[in-house]
Amino acid sequence: MSISRGKELRLSMRVWDIPTRLFHWALVVLVAACYVTEQAYWMDLHFLCGYAVLTLLIFRIVWGFLGSQTARFGNFVKNPVLAARHLARLFRREPDDEIGHNPAGGWMVLLLLALLLVSAVSGLFSNDDIAAEGPLAKYVSKHTSDVFSAVHDIVWDFLLAAIVLHILAILAYAVFKGQNLVRPMITGKKRLPATLRPPRMANPLLAVAVFLISVALVFALVSFS
Repeated sequence: MSISRGKELRLSMRVWDIPTRLFHWALVVLVAACYVTEQAYWMDLHFLCGYAVLTLLIFRIVWGFLGSQTARFGNFVKNPVLAARHLARLFRREPDDEIGHNPAGGWMVLLLLALLLVSAVSGLFSNDDIAAEGPLAKYVSKHTSDVFSAVHDIVWDFLLAAIVLHILAILAYAVFKGQNLVRPMITGKKRLPATLRPPRMANPLLAVAVFLISVALVFALVSFS
């Protein structure tokens, strides 16, 4: 299906594969679950949510090198100058011609992944000075575990701030630029100029294999430590 906008022909193209979209929305649910379980002090569930987040992060990192074109870090991590130039046009209403993440969005993805990874790993070594401690806390001194606990708390605050910034950016793109960044992450499709080549999609079976390996790694880490 195609539409014509002025003289420009635009086609509906698949830009996000199913594994990337499932990762995104599963992570949204799990981060929310981590927050709720921590606030309610349901620490057993909190740790389980953390293990699930770590599993997804391992999957996403590997998928960032082996996955579909738009999921690869090399495709969406651009020169910071390009990101700055892109943000300078934030209040300019214009069509969304980015096949995947825009230059600024790519850096936001990296920031969120980095904060989540530090939070998940530090949680493995943390303790709460009451009854709960991460599965790897016993392998480090109490002082080191306390440092990891502090890092876990501080990074979580930065993560919440980054999430708020991410949501505000999505709203800003919708209001000022007229671009819906959420819909493509749901449907996987975006209307783009017909002159653009659709991105290459990786085999979903590869995603299944990467995910199962990620599950096995985290399971071994927390079960045999």
